[in-house]
Amino acid sequence: MKNEAELDVLGLGIVAVDDLLYVDAYPPPDAKTPIRRRERQCGGLAATALVAAARLGSRCGYAGLLGNDELSQFVEGRLRHEGIDLTHAVRRDDACPAHSFILVDTTRQTRNIFFELAGAVGAAPDLPTEEAIRSTKVLYVDHYGMEGILRAARIARASGIPVVADIERDESPLFSELLGVCDHLIVSHDFAAKITSEPDPPAAAKALWSEGKEAVVVTCGEEGCWYLDLDTRYSPVHQPAFRVNTVDTTGCGDVFHGAYASALARGLSLSERVRLASATAAMKATKPGGQSGIPTLPQVEAFLEER
Repeated sequence: MKNEAELDVLGLGIVAVDDLLYVDAYPPPDAKTPIRRRERQCGGLAATALVAAARLGSRCGYAGLLGNDELSQFVEGRLRHEGIDLTHAVRRDDACPAHSFILVDTTRQTRNIFFELAGAVGAAPDLPTEEAIRSTKVLYVDHYGMEGILRAARIARASGIPVVADIERDESPLFSELLGVCDHLIVSHDFAAKITSEPDPPAAAKALWSEGKEAVVVTCGEEGCWYLDLDTRYSPVHQPAFRVNTVDTTGCGDVFHGAYASALARGLSLSERVRLASATAAMKATKPGGQSGIPTLPQVEAFLEER
């Protein structure tokens, strides 16, 4: 049985430290390029999704792995600053966040990410406890620490808790099982096309639908997204992207997931969830960095009212 929810969104997955370097343009080989600005931010799929959900007013917790190193301490400080509960976080001496160096091309508004994952596990295989998992309205998972991710997703589904999945890789032998157990699947167009062999987003969304799913969303960047549920599984619905002055797309996909999870915890309909998530991701794209530009709920509501 599911206990009374203490959290709106509980997140399992990878956290990261992102060192952003801003340059005029991405350099060709063997070139020298001045760095115009640099900053350090907390990043990672799970951390960014949780920050988005927290800024939209959700009670959030992180239950993945942290170490005792300086990078872990930085992540912990940033998550606590955002009001994210770390009661259920797992700490292990040999764990650490992912570490990324993000080169932002300020002319073309693009970015290249160079990352290292040594020690970054995401989720422990046997924690958090079943009680902790049952303490939330929505479980968010990515694909880092697949054994632990799958265990948590199974517990959540058995307890009637929806699982929002942000999956970008399919190398794990547990991938197909995780894909089946997650009932709210949100994936990029590129990844959807890869795993379904369907280059057309609506066709890919339909191919990803299976028994037990509540929603499938295929995100297409500036082309918006396609989504479906039980009623629209044969005719996916298109949500156009909101037109904004794009500055930095870092973290937009993770923000979409977090905003969707927050809206799901609030009980919004699928179309309302997708519209809110699309708006939140679009607003983030107008600001530099993966997390610093994530808007608050009043800001998103004002943005939507204008449109």
